[in-house]
Amino acid sequence: MPARDFISTAIRDRRATGQPALIAYITAGFPKKEGFIQQLNAVGPVADVVEVGVPFTDPMADGTTIQRSSRAALEQGVSLRWILQELTRAEVKPRAPLLLMSYLNPLLAYGIDKLPEDAARAGIAGFIVPDLPFEESHELRNALDARGLALVQFVTPVTPIERMQMLTEGSSGFIYAVTMTGTTGKNVAVPEEVLEYFDRVKKISPVPVCAGFGIRSREQVQRLAPFIDGAIVGSALVEVLERGDDPAQFLRSLRE
Repeated sequence: MPARDFISTAIRDRRATGQPALIAYITAGFPKKEGFIQQLNAVGPVADVVEVGVPFTDPMADGTTIQRSSRAALEQGVSLRWILQELTRAEVKPRAPLLLMSYLNPLLAYGIDKLPEDAARAGIAGFIVPDLPFEESHELRNALDARGLALVQFVTPVTPIERMQMLTEGSSGFIYAVTMTGTTGKNVAVPEEVLEYFDRVKKISPVPVCAGFGIRSREQVQRLAPFIDGAIVGSALVEVLERGDDPAQFLRSLRE
């Protein structure tokens, strides 16, 4: 089975239990570079999928929390190359599928020709690239597809239905359904129109639908649960790690 299929399978398996999957985001090397693999292994057994954020100087889709974590990781010398090397060398890694969430520049700097092979060797199952428009994703998508890796697409509440159809059909692993326009980290009250939007996405998407941006509480996850296949938890989890609290306990609290 291609690595990308492990992502959708993990999400659907959790959804079959009556709960949405949890997709946990961490910024690689934050808060401490030397704790990266340990942190990954703390989050992995509780999450169904783990997103590993590649720190970048201008993370335009991210709010202040992830911007802060990205800057701190960069100051410690964390790079895409270092992340892949650490994952390749790691003796113990989570069983949960791993995705890299990266802006396009680090991927281009690394080299699209060698990226899929090195990522697959490191145990990566797919990529999320927030600043790569679907119309310009052909080269990367084909390169990843040849190695069986996913390229996750985004939809938002203002995406027209025709484009939503195109994006869901062009996505692999899952479709990242943004809860709102704007950046990550804001607390989302989940109004009725957002639930209707998720319902629209679910009706047309051939891949699992996962909600992201602003998910921080068990109450939010419960409200979203009938309309989604998975909940993406980013800024709230990064803040837990920043405080030195237990990330696994926090993730469990979203289900209990």
